[in-house]
Amino acid sequence: MRDFDWRGWVRRGAAVWRSSLQLRTVAITVLLSSVAVMVIAGYMSLSVGANLFDASRDQLTRTSVNATLAGQQVFDAADEGLGLEDLDVMMGEAAKVIESVASSTGGTSYAILRTPGQEGSRVPSDVQTQGLGSESLISQELRDVVAASTEQRTYWQSVALRQDADTADHPGLVVGSTLDIRGAQYELYLVYDIQDTQDTLVLVQQTLGLGGFALLALIGVVTFVVVRLVVGPVRLAAETSQRLAAGELEVRIPVQGDDVIATLARSFNGMATSMQQQITRLAALSQVQQRFVSDVSHELRTPLTTIRLAGDVLYDQRDTFPPATARTAELLHTQVERFELLLADLLEMSRYDAGAVDMETEPTNLVRLVEDAIESLTSLAESKGSELRLVAPGGHFEADVDPRRIRRILQNLVSNAIDHGDGLPIVVWIDSDQDAVAIAVRDYGVGMSQAALERVFDRFWRADPSRQRTTGGTGLGLAIALEDAALHGGWLEVWSDGDHGSCFRLTIPRERGAELRSSPLELPPNDDIPSLEAPHA
Repeated sequence: MRDFDWRGWVRRGAAVWRSSLQLRTVAITVLLSSVAVMVIAGYMSLSVGANLFDASRDQLTRTSVNATLAGQQVFDAADEGLGLEDLDVMMGEAAKVIESVASSTGGTSYAILRTPGQEGSRVPSDVQTQGLGSESLISQELRDVVAASTEQRTYWQSVALRQDADTADHPGLVVGSTLDIRGAQYELYLVYDIQDTQDTLVLVQQTLGLGGFALLALIGVVTFVVVRLVVGPVRLAAETSQRLAAGELEVRIPVQGDDVIATLARSFNGMATSMQQQITRLAALSQVQQRFVSDVSHELRTPLTTIRLAGDVLYDQRDTFPPATARTAELLHTQVERFELLLADLLEMSRYDAGAVDMETEPTNLVRLVEDAIESLTSLAESKGSELRLVAPGGHFEADVDPRRIRRILQNLVSNAIDHGDGLPIVVWIDSDQDAVAIAVRDYGVGMSQAALERVFDRFWRADPSRQRTTGGTGLGLAIALEDAALHGGWLEVWSDGDHGSCFRLTIPRERGAELRSSPLELPPNDDIPSLEAPHA
């Protein structure tokens, strides 16, 4: 049997709590209302209980006073010459009178006890209700107070009246006063059962409890309905904004009434209309721009091809020209080649802008691909005094990539490193894990500032326009490399330090469409290259 997953339930409950404004509002309202209801109900219960007890005590005290007076009248009317036996009979008659008066308000028992420490023997004996147990029911503290009283007053004390074994004790009240019998002081104690008062209090408390629960339920329902009326339009606005973000620019919020919610809906719809117009206008301008770049690039190809053919003829015959003319032919040949590269890059960027780029992926050994890219640029690196080094602890496998685009990224990164490496070695790392492969190109040249890092992937941007380029780049290489990396679902990141050069890291998933979570290489990778001195002539 599988154990109960309470942690999962807690997580799901927390997720529902965070995501539902309606649930939080109803829960908080009911919770605060519960606290208020409990405080009010508790105060009312205590107040009603105290008032009921005070009223019952006052009534029983008055009854006790009447019973005491009735009993005293019996003794006062007796002849002075009565014997002890007659006095005992009179004590019984007085007890009946007292019990008759007290029983009208719930009196259950009585006790007439002689106050200790008095002289004289011609006085009646103590009398009490059979089975009363006055020794345990009437406390010595109450007896002392009653015995010390010099005035005709009553004193009371709350007690618990024992019932049978199956019934709980009843609340009771003992009221004490004094009687004067033949010059001797007696104490009269009347015991009252106030269970009726307790039952009334319980009924009031139950009524308050049921009323409180009903009130909380009503508050919860009302809050739910009100919050639903308010949250509903907000939820609709959130859903509409998500659809707008997804590209459904024509969606709007229905407007009903003239309240604040309707004003919000009208304002939202106005904002959506303005956004739609702006996006449509910008999209039209973008299409015009893309069409212009594409058309210009295509239109320039024909005259450029003619110029290229003529330039090649002149370049091949440069040895027959005077030195100045030969130099002009070489410059023409170089600039025509650069112009062709610029047109090719412009066409590539226009394809990216138009979303018309396709990938031709195939299983590719990335280490061999990196080796080929390094080999093709070795001569250029040597002409600048730099040495290309490959560090490949991993990555010896076939990944599903577009080799042409990956090769273009590598050639661009290595070429930039050669241009900015100041004749120091350039290190290329390649490593992999089970999900991704990373390639890092590290140079130890001039590096870049923080402002340059923020713009390094911008089109036609150069960190130092006055710096001479060896590879004759167009200013679009890194922008195209970034688009190629994104097309593979990968990252192209850069790190630079003005004193320690720069490092570009390309991270791509091993399988097409997989999501990247981390890179197998640090940025920059740990340097374990023993010597980074520029080679001496």
